[in-house]
Amino acid sequence: MITIKIVEHDGTEAVIEGTIGHSLMEELRARGAVEASCGGQCACATCHVYIDDAWMSLAGAPSETEIDLLDSSMERQPNSRLSCQVLLTSALDGLMVKVAPPEG
Repeated sequence: MITIKIVEHDGTEAVIEGTIGHSLMEELRARGAVEASCGGQCACATCHVYIDDAWMSLAGAPSETEIDLLDSSMERQPNSRLSCQVLLTSALDGLMVKVAPPEG
């Protein structure tokens, strides 16, 4: 298990546990912090998060599909990721993320 510090789009802060090998989206969806409409298939952007800059390199690089989906978001920032595409590893223990506001 690893710890993840999250800030929800309403400002609520929490520290949650994450299971190595799960996606970040699975842990956030279990808490109700993201919608994840597509269930982790990288087909929507309802699991959009901002990875703290200090963790960006450890979170891995986004795929072209992920980049295309993020490009369609009005809330895109340089540290935007789809949480379904971030695989939890021991290197991400202490990860800090903020949930992006819902579109619309």
